[in-house]
This record gives sequence, structure tokens and C-alpha cells, in this order.
Amino acid sequence: MAARPRSNGIVTRFAPSSTGYLHLGHAHSALIAWRAAREAGGRFLLRIEDIDRTRCRPDFTAALLEDLAWLGLNWDGEPRVQSAHFGDYRAVLDSLSGRGLLYPCFCTRGEIAREVAAIGAAPHGPEGMLYPGTCRRLSGAERAARIASGAPYALRLDMAASLETAGGPPSFEELGEGRLRCDPARFGDPVLARKDTPASYHLCVTHDDALQGVTLVTRGEDLKAATDLHRLIQVLMGWPEPAYRHHPLLLGPDGKRLAKRDGAVALRALRAAGRSPAELRRMAGLAG
Repeated sequence: MAARPRSNGIVTRFAPSSTGYLHLGHAHSALIAWRAAREAGGRFLLRIEDIDRTRCRPDFTAALLEDLAWLGLNWDGEPRVQSAHFGDYRAVLDSLSGRGLLYPCFCTRGEIAREVAAIGAAPHGPEGMLYPGTCRRLSGAERAARIASGAPYALRLDMAASLETAGGPPSFEELGEGRLRCDPARFGDPVLARKDTPASYHLCVTHDDALQGVTLVTRGEDLKAATDLHRLIQVLMGWPEPAYRHHPLLLGPDGKRLAKRDGAVALRALRAAGRSPAELRRMAGLAG
């Protein structure tokens, strides 16, 4: 993939997943990215992250487009819909695999949990229990035989080989904090593709940021740890490095982060209750 040349102004993006309706937390994040671009005379892009084919729905995509437009946000160009570009992500996987940086993992979640329990220790990273590396130790012949038999498998990034190829851990620029050193090894050997999801969030987001020429990634502080892995993928693929701004999360009355799974009130429900776009912008912590 040839990355697009960078814009003279900043390029930001808002990239919601279409697994439910947008809530105030989404509005908060979208407005931060939109305002950063507009105040700098830059570009604001919209991306639909719908790679999870079991949970994403077209009606949620239509709803979020309607909600953002009603809120007063305008974006530049057509939204990029990730599910229409699985071939792009496959090419990245092929590139990494061709350099010996991926390996097939045939373990189920249950098998991994049992092996970790047998070891007597359960090291955890930002995404939970770390994979113990069982399938990394398989011979090439055994891997080929299992694949030929039709055994399902995921593709994992070989972290040790990747860090060696990258020349060590990278770093990133966090606005307001300066240069921060990454520690991608804390992710273990992360999954970059599996049968039900042909490409992971980590792979797709880094590919699309490069393709779309994003220069400033604004997102919630809950994703700050993921930047360590994203920067490693960017280095491995020779993609441009954006700057980052991880903002505090909008919290509900109970002090917990707003989330779809916890039933956060949707923007469209607030709109149906008579709230105006200006009111919602104030509720999202960004008046004007």
C-alpha cells in the first residue's frame, strides 16, 4: 500500500464501530477530532469500523451517519467502510507473513486458559491473559499439516521477531506529554486475524490511518496502551507516524465510562426526548 501524501493542514478522523447506536461519549470524541481539524483548516474524516461481521449491522451505520449530521458535524469525502476493504488488510497480512513475522495459532481460548493455568502463572497485558506461545514452537511441517487438514487457526504476530526487525521498541508523540517510549511486548503475540474476523482492529486502524493520510489521531485514553502496538505495526510496514492525543473519557453519573454494552443512553434517544444539537454538544463537554 502506498500511503497518501500528508495534507498541508492536519488530518483527523472519527472511527466508530457499527455495533450499536452512538452515545454522548462518541459525540465527545467526534467533536474533539472535528474541532481540531476545523480550527486548523485541516480535514476531518469519517471511518466506519465494521470488521466484526457478527455484531456490526448496516442499520447502525445508517443511524450513526444520521446522528453525526444532526449533531452538526461535517466530514471530508466519503466515509471509508472497512468491510469493503478486506483485500487491503489481507495484503498486509501477506506482507508480514512473507517476512516470517506471523504464525498460525490453532489453540482455542479454552486450551489457552488451561495451559496458562497449568503453568501456574497468568501474565496479563492490556488485552487480558497473554498467549503462552504454544503454536509459535510448532515446526513448519506440523503447521502445514494442520492447515492442510482444515483446522481453523488465527494469525499471531511474532513479537520477538517483530521487535528485532523493527530495531527495538518504537516511540510516539503524545500532544501535551512529548515523546513516549512504547512497550509492545506487553501484548505478547497478539492476534491480527482470525476466522470470524479476517483482520484485527490493530491492523485495520494502522493501515487506514496511513492510507488516509491521518496526521493526528484523537481518541479516548482507554486506547492509549494500544498505541504501543500500533506504532510497531507502522514501523514494520514503513507507514507514516501520526501524532496522538488521547483525551479523558466522558463518564456517566455513576462515575463509569459510557459504553454501549452498559446501556449508555443513545444520541437518538436524547434527540427523541427533545434535546437540541447545541444541548448535546454541551452535555458532551464541548459547547459551541
